[in-house]
Amino acid sequence: MNLEQVGRILLIVAAVIAVTGVIIFIIGKGLGVTKLPGDIIIRRDGWRITFPIATSILISVVLTIIINVVLWLLRR
Repeated sequence: MNLEQVGRILLIVAAVIAVTGVIIFIIGKGLGVTKLPGDIIIRRDGWRITFPIATSILISVVLTIIINVVLWLLRR
């Protein structure tokens, strides 16, 4: 594998990460995905702490699927 191929792969991975970030941002704002059952939110006087456990698991699964599909397409 030469440097040109490595550069091409890095560009594809960066593009996939950027598109995934935009999709997650849009879904999080529009569909309320960040308020899934399993996300822990602690509210007190004037502050809030959020532990998005279920959201993190969902994002991890989606990113794993996307990355595996991209790697499968690159191997073809």
